[in-house]
Amino acid sequence: MSNPVVTHQPGAGGYGTNVQTGEWSTGLCSCFSDCLVCALGFFCPLALNCYTANKYGENCCLGCVPGGMTAMRTHMRLTYGIQGTICNDALMTCCCGHFEVCRMAREIRIRNGDISL
Repeated sequence: MSNPVVTHQPGAGGYGTNVQTGEWSTGLCSCFSDCLVCALGFFCPLALNCYTANKYGENCCLGCVPGGMTAMRTHMRLTYGIQGTICNDALMTCCCGHFEVCRMAREIRIRNGDISL
């Protein structure tokens, strides 16, 4: 018996939205497009950091480590094919922290199929 020949490689999968557009799925101030994330970010931003890290597959403590969210944003951006620089990642998490973590959480939820646009 011969082994079957693979003629087509499996495509990338696993995410609800797996399109690499070079842009984030939502804007920085689109907080109300996901009320759960918006409420969590408003009432307990540290919990949102931990939630986001956990949903992304990292240890939830990463949200409490200085620079952890910047590192996660950089990894997320590279994984999802979003354009940007490490310097921009650091500035966005430092200057727009809560809004940026909300956007990261929305991005994960959209790509996992938990919410739709």
